[in-house]
Amino acid sequence: MAQEIKFSLLYRDMWQSSGKYVPKVAQLKQIAPVIIEMGCFDRVETNGGAFEQVNLLFGENPNKAVREWTAPFNKVGIQTHMLERGLNALRMNPVPEDVRELMYKVKAKQGTNIARSFCGLNDHRNLKGSVIGAKKGGMISQVALSITYSPVHTVEYYMGIVDKVVEYGCDEICLKDMAGIGRPAFLGRLTKAIKDKYPHIVVQYHGHSGPGFSVASMLEVARAGAEYIDVAMEPLSWGKIHPDVITIQAMLKDAGFKVKDINMDAYMEARRLTQTFIDDYLGYFIEPTNYHCSSLLVGCGLPGGMMGSMMADLKGFQGAINMSLRNQGKKEVSLNELAVMLFQEVEYVWPRLGYPPLVTPFSQYVKNTALMNLMHTLKGEPRWKTIDKDTMNMILGKTGTLPGQLAPEIVEIVKEKGLEFYTGNPQDAFPNELPRFIEEMKKEGWDRGKDDEELFEFAMHERQYRDYKSGVAKERFEKELEAAKEKAGAPKIITRPVVEVPAFDAAKVMELHPNAMPVQAVAKGKLIWQYNVTDDSTALAIGTPVEEGKPMCYIQTYYGVEPVMAPKTGKVIQIEAAHNADVVINQVLAFVE
Repeated sequence: MAQEIKFSLLYRDMWQSSGKYVPKVAQLKQIAPVIIEMGCFDRVETNGGAFEQVNLLFGENPNKAVREWTAPFNKVGIQTHMLERGLNALRMNPVPEDVRELMYKVKAKQGTNIARSFCGLNDHRNLKGSVIGAKKGGMISQVALSITYSPVHTVEYYMGIVDKVVEYGCDEICLKDMAGIGRPAFLGRLTKAIKDKYPHIVVQYHGHSGPGFSVASMLEVARAGAEYIDVAMEPLSWGKIHPDVITIQAMLKDAGFKVKDINMDAYMEARRLTQTFIDDYLGYFIEPTNYHCSSLLVGCGLPGGMMGSMMADLKGFQGAINMSLRNQGKKEVSLNELAVMLFQEVEYVWPRLGYPPLVTPFSQYVKNTALMNLMHTLKGEPRWKTIDKDTMNMILGKTGTLPGQLAPEIVEIVKEKGLEFYTGNPQDAFPNELPRFIEEMKKEGWDRGKDDEELFEFAMHERQYRDYKSGVAKERFEKELEAAKEKAGAPKIITRPVVEVPAFDAAKVMELHPNAMPVQAVAKGKLIWQYNVTDDSTALAIGTPVEEGKPMCYIQTYYGVEPVMAPKTGKVIQIEAAHNADVVINQVLAFVE
């Protein structure tokens, strides 16, 4: 009898691999019956990742969205699954254990059947809490292995993780090929190793189509015993997203597998509806480059969805870099040349940082470090001059154990800074916080919600939840949408607004001050130049002395306050961002000479 392969529709990831936002609850309720009518899906990814956060950014309640979006699938027996990031749960920084435990209880009550849990470092200690929490909360525990390609990411390496999470009680394993760079033959061998040793464990494959390997990978894992394959559908398939269900269904059927037929009338209707969501407003926030595959991703291994942000970063720095090169008597570089240089620097940086899998948030850490190295080396300065706090925490082991060994030069930097490596359980460094949030909700007069879902949302996304409750989030989104429409010039042009860096003449600054160094934002958030009880804080005055390694200003992020250190001892010669301005990571805030 032919082996059956079942499909999961990644309707959430389709959108978030394309751009910033996802459809609102009314749109999701509209398309759910059509997805069901297609008849080919046994699972649908409905939430997790940034889904809840994005709803808050809309100014809408994510709990209502999850309940109403999952309900139609629950009624017909289609399983729903969510994505969560282990220690980081549904955000980009670590989450206390009590908040993580509440998450699984809430999501199960809301109609989410499967918790797909990954750790960006593949640290089984971070995944243990996910497995236990999911099972205790009444969910199926699916552990996702973050797949990448390196000398240390062998079948034996991954099987060591599988052994541990099976011991903890997980029900399923997902091969999470987030950049699509997993080699097909390797993924087939890994799947076979899992099924040979643990035949009762369900295996699901998740592969992005960015560099083009994933179709072949899907065939290989199916032949090796995988039961489920993640797919997408037009108009949000292929590119750097996921292969389309039509192609994969036809390929597997021809290979002799049992697969469900696709109701093409329903497929075309779902396609039409998805396009209407794009045309309505979501298209304004889609990164156009994500519609295209790129073999450049094979070498650097970065997720395709980062291409847009990388190019935006490079555009922001190109002027300053070229001015520096002119001052050195060197040839200026084009944006494409910079992109190739950045890819090469990622290839250089990655092994020296211990081969962290290039998945959120560690892909950003590697990219940011490579970008800063590139800037410094082009200016004739040494590598590793700038390492942000989050990357340093990864280096120190505060977020988990790195798969590979740190390069001696990185270890030496840690010693020079007087820092210590952390060898304990990462979760232990983040004490429980639910009592604080319970008390704050009492003070605000806020209801904890059905099954404590509002309490959970507040504890998981504190800043965004406050903005949602105050109405600020909705107002901000409406302004963002209007700006995007104005920028596009037409309602159906697909574009994504990029937060514009305040204009400044880098060439003029470098000409007048050839020894000047930029002061750059270490995170996205509100720029705080000074903390002043009278609330009349202003930027530092020109000529203000600063000391290397001492805070010059601060950035209020959604998770806390990040200091911005002076890059050298000297004086402020130019200010480029106002107090309380919205800034993005690596944005130039000032110059010091």
